[in-house]
Amino acid sequence: MGMYMIKSGKLSLRIRSLGAELISLRDCTTGQEYLWNGDPEYWKRTSPVLFPLVGNYKNKEVRHNGHIYNMSQHGFARDMEFELISLKQNEAWFGLSSSVETIRKFPFPFRLEIGYRVEGQKVKVCWKVINTGSETMYFSIGGHPGFVCPMKKGEKQSDYYIHFDTNKDEIVSRMISGEGLATDTLIPYPLEDGYLRLSDDLFDRDALVLENRQTQRVSLCRPDKKPYVEVTFDAPLFGIWSVPKKNAPFVCIEPWYGRCDHMNFSGTLQQREWGNVLPAKEAFEAEYTIEILGEEEV
Repeated sequence: MGMYMIKSGKLSLRIRSLGAELISLRDCTTGQEYLWNGDPEYWKRTSPVLFPLVGNYKNKEVRHNGHIYNMSQHGFARDMEFELISLKQNEAWFGLSSSVETIRKFPFPFRLEIGYRVEGQKVKVCWKVINTGSETMYFSIGGHPGFVCPMKKGEKQSDYYIHFDTNKDEIVSRMISGEGLATDTLIPYPLEDGYLRLSDDLFDRDALVLENRQTQRVSLCRPDKKPYVEVTFDAPLFGIWSVPKKNAPFVCIEPWYGRCDHMNFSGTLQQREWGNVLPAKEAFEAEYTIEILGEEEV
């Protein structure tokens, strides 16, 4: 496993080749760390890529062309070793190709490339999925970056806020079952000028799952409602998550191109909701941006 660093004049990033996972996002001037540290007492990861599955298959399995394929939550890419493709001062790219091991779980030849580019206070996370096979490929992909919250000792997470860039007076989350599957229950969360307080029980029912492009810009905000981390994306849905009932000192903002199965789903891989369809030899590209809004700018 290799470890790589890129930086701008404002931010430094560390990325490990295992999972091509971002493991540090630090202000070069103040030394402030913004990314969760992966303490296994709460959650051992920091910013995994979710591929080729976001969430869970029902019963951890899916049917395709008469065969059944088993896969654990969020897919396998986050636990695989990526090769370094290129490394510059402010940009790094990593690659993962399908293998005999992956074909057993996901019946498509593929190439997954993940890039990180930092400019000033912004980090762009880029994904490129290439269908290297001869048949149409069905897949999901998502981000799962965790951010420190609260930022200072003595503060409580419940004094912080999430801000959604919307003019609506509520967001609506699809409830997830105890088995990690989507239900028919929709839960509205009232907003005040786009703000939602991070109450102690907000994640007791697992992640907030927000479908249908309810917003494309989400910020974590200090107790005075000033944002310090902002995530922008073009994904059709996203999640907000922290470890349920543990008061974990981080919050994840997760752009998704895909979602877990519904609890009543009985279809095939092609029929999954929110999945992506990629013809043979074609490529899918997507990205999201993390912006650090330092003390001076908030």
